[in-house]
Amino acid sequence: PHRKPESIACLSALEEGSPLLLLLGFFGKFFLIWYRVFSALQIYDQLQNCLQYVCAVPGKQGQCVYQGLTMFNQAVWSPKPCMTCLCTGGRVVCDEITCPTVQCHFPFTPAGECCPRKAQEKERKLEEERRRQEELLREELLALVEKEREERQEEAEEEEEVWLRGDVFKMPPKEPEEPEEPDLLPAPMPRPPAMTEDELKEVEAEEEEEEEEREVVVDRGGLPPGCDISDVTATCENAKLTHFPPLVIPELKSLSLEGKSTPQPDKRPRCTEAWRRTFTTLTQLSSILLNLNPELNLILDKCNNINSIPAEAFNGIPNLEWINLKKNKLTSAGIDAKGLKMLSRLYLDGNLLEAVPPDLPPTLQELKISENRLRGIDKTSFQDLSSLVILELEGNLLSEGNVNPLAFAPLKQLSYLRLGRNHFRTIPQGLPTSLLELYLENNLIEEISETVFNQTTNLNVLSLRHNRLDETRIAPMAWFNHRNLESIDLSHNDIYLVPSHLPRSLVHLVLVGNKIERIPGYVFAHMVPGLEYLYLSYNKLDGEGIEPESFFGSYHSMVELCLDHNQLLAVPSGINEMTGLHFLRLNNNMIRSIPDESICDPNHSEDSTLVALRLENNYIQEISPTAFSCLRSSSSLILKPQKTK
Repeated sequence: PHRKPESIACLSALEEGSPLLLLLGFFGKFFLIWYRVFSALQIYDQLQNCLQYVCAVPGKQGQCVYQGLTMFNQAVWSPKPCMTCLCTGGRVVCDEITCPTVQCHFPFTPAGECCPRKAQEKERKLEEERRRQEELLREELLALVEKEREERQEEAEEEEEVWLRGDVFKMPPKEPEEPEEPDLLPAPMPRPPAMTEDELKEVEAEEEEEEEEREVVVDRGGLPPGCDISDVTATCENAKLTHFPPLVIPELKSLSLEGKSTPQPDKRPRCTEAWRRTFTTLTQLSSILLNLNPELNLILDKCNNINSIPAEAFNGIPNLEWINLKKNKLTSAGIDAKGLKMLSRLYLDGNLLEAVPPDLPPTLQELKISENRLRGIDKTSFQDLSSLVILELEGNLLSEGNVNPLAFAPLKQLSYLRLGRNHFRTIPQGLPTSLLELYLENNLIEEISETVFNQTTNLNVLSLRHNRLDETRIAPMAWFNHRNLESIDLSHNDIYLVPSHLPRSLVHLVLVGNKIERIPGYVFAHMVPGLEYLYLSYNKLDGEGIEPESFFGSYHSMVELCLDHNQLLAVPSGINEMTGLHFLRLNNNMIRSIPDESICDPNHSEDSTLVALRLENNYIQEISPTAFSCLRSSSSLILKPQKTK
């Protein structure tokens, strides 16, 4: 075959430099012929290597060409692992060494590669799983951010509602708000690496052992399947029980037999974990027939079907202190509580009771029978309940005609009484002298007589909201001489002007949602130490309804004043003299200007306590430069939006 000139030169050099030629001359021509054949084979192998690298570059002395690349003289390179080449004098010299053994822990070696690696498909799946977990985490974080935003909005709306209805006794001063920083989504947290099959098996084995241990504990003491017990608390939620389980667990203190319940919309606070531990329910039971442990705290509530509780049901629990039997189908004749010698709290709301259960234990301190069908209270209904402190009878069919005037006489320690959502037209007679708080909202009360509160001289809070009262039907001396009455709620009645002869001790007055057109002068002047909270939102006050002396007597005591949603044409006089004012609401009126010194007194601006001023939804076009000089910060003022017509 045709050879290149440089290849022939290389072949000649190999023939002339071979030491075997001398040996061939010594042994003879026969061996010479054999040697030439053998040498030809060696020369052929060397020639193949020489042809692969191309030893020299014609016309350029000292340079080499390797696989199409020109190499300078003395250049060194590595064409492949474990091999080093040198360009010297136009020739390429390569040296190959033995590579160390590579230890790999992967399952196989792909063809044409020196080191095994993982399958690309498995790597792709792992990467997809990692990205999926990151996306799930991102969605969770976004959901948390959105939930927090909604909670803040709900809190703001709730605060707005409280302001509007005036159902506040002492709202704390609002601190100046700092500028909010934008909500930044936190970086996704790295997920832990996926567990191997062996680790998963170990975890599953541990979970099975824990489950077996729980089952052993649950079976202890007669607890039926589906129940859990921890420390002194037993839980049988949704266990599909049809009878009360025969328990023998001396250390048990709390029992939950909660059944499947239908959630209902409710704005009440959610139950805390402590409440869940003690709040228990019973499902699909028609009666309680079995003895229980004496140390048990039993609460039965929510979506049950209990219609009777015989006396022997509690023979084993004489130390019981609290029973909650709300929302069942109990009747007055179906409760026998003679055996409960230590009972202090009994909740029977949401049942079918038509009368107060007889023979209640004298140790009772709290009794709730709201949302039932009580048709009357006789003089023996609360006999022997001299320790009762709290009594709630809301949402029944009670009225002054079916409540005996002597019914409350045995209640020597009663402090808290709720009679809302009944059919009273007058204040019930015979209220105990120990009473501190009385709630009669959502009745039909039209009159307050002069002697109705003569015996309740300790009364501190009185709620008469949502009735049919007007100022002419309130006797002048009904509560004037009371020394302890601090809070009166007369909102949502038919009152046309702020009542006179209010209690001297009054601190908190709510008149929201009436038809008030006027605040008489000096109506608060007799109060000591002075009125602090006045809510007159949603009335019909206009420019002539507030006199210069209307707030006389409250200049140094007023803390919160709500005059929003009226028909005021200007800022009422006297507000700038209220040195202790924290909250002022004048929004949703017809105010057109804020003159100098109408809100802030320049002589006392430095000592001002005003932290919240609302003037939105008026017709304000002119504002004095020093009108708001007493505000603690610009964030305390709300001016926008304003009406234009």
